[in-house]
Amino acid sequence: MKHEQMKLKQIPRIQRISKSDFLRDYVQPQKPVVIEELIEDWPAYKKWNFDYIKELAGDKTVPLYDDRPISSKYKFNEAHAEMKMSEYIDHLKSGPTNYRIFLYHLMKEVPRLQKDFKFPDIGLRFLRQLPMLFFGGQNSSVFMHYDIDYANILHFHFQGKKQCILFPPSESKHLYKVPHALIAREDINFNDPDYEKFPALKKAEGYITELNHGDTLYMPEGYWHHMTYLTAGFSMSLRATPRTLTNFSKAVYNLIFMRYFDNYMRKLRGQKWIDYKNEQAIKRTHKKNDISL
Repeated sequence: MKHEQMKLKQIPRIQRISKSDFLRDYVQPQKPVVIEELIEDWPAYKKWNFDYIKELAGDKTVPLYDDRPISSKYKFNEAHAEMKMSEYIDHLKSGPTNYRIFLYHLMKEVPRLQKDFKFPDIGLRFLRQLPMLFFGGQNSSVFMHYDIDYANILHFHFQGKKQCILFPPSESKHLYKVPHALIAREDINFNDPDYEKFPALKKAEGYITELNHGDTLYMPEGYWHHMTYLTAGFSMSLRATPRTLTNFSKAVYNLIFMRYFDNYMRKLRGQKWIDYKNEQAIKRTHKKNDISL
């Protein structure tokens, strides 16, 4: 995938790192990094692949998401379909599919998986709730968004390849952020942006990398991320609390007000609310960037 016009730097890659160096070089300055050998001592490093998940969790019914735009029909993070994990893995193996598993507590459903990993001693205050798992088919992608809780995230990839595009919070003004939401406009293809329609994207400066089996991506607080599964694969995330009071306050606002307000307005105004927010994303972004179309 080509990004000649997007200002995307390669995320630095290191093999391993000490706790003090990780905190000094990446967490404190809030810069992303890929650590290639952080989890080589996990049983998951050798065991986790589609066949293993199918063997342990094949009978579980899993929620599936596709790439349809957010609409008034679905609530915040409401699934579009479901199937047995065994069927879904067969589906992933058979070829490209848009169906993804998003924010799934598979470890709660299959406690045996909890023995395959440990929380890294790397200086982050991890939230000890069970980690989330994410699965995707070849060519499926996750729209550009940032996380509701402003967590520091370690994202571990298993099986295949996954492309990650990141932008720091400072670039929000260029990304056509949808108001009262955590997403950029969903009709933007960040793998091949339409600069005539979305000219502010030319100013955005971000990062890109490809994750392989066993790679760990550190995503700092409030970072925008867009994921594309170059091949079918799956990932796991561990989350750590925001380190600044400002970001903690933003997380609290999002969790106890913003998402409920947005759901209320969807019920009240339906698709008109969605359309209004998408229009505002363009108007506000162009105003901040002194762009007139």
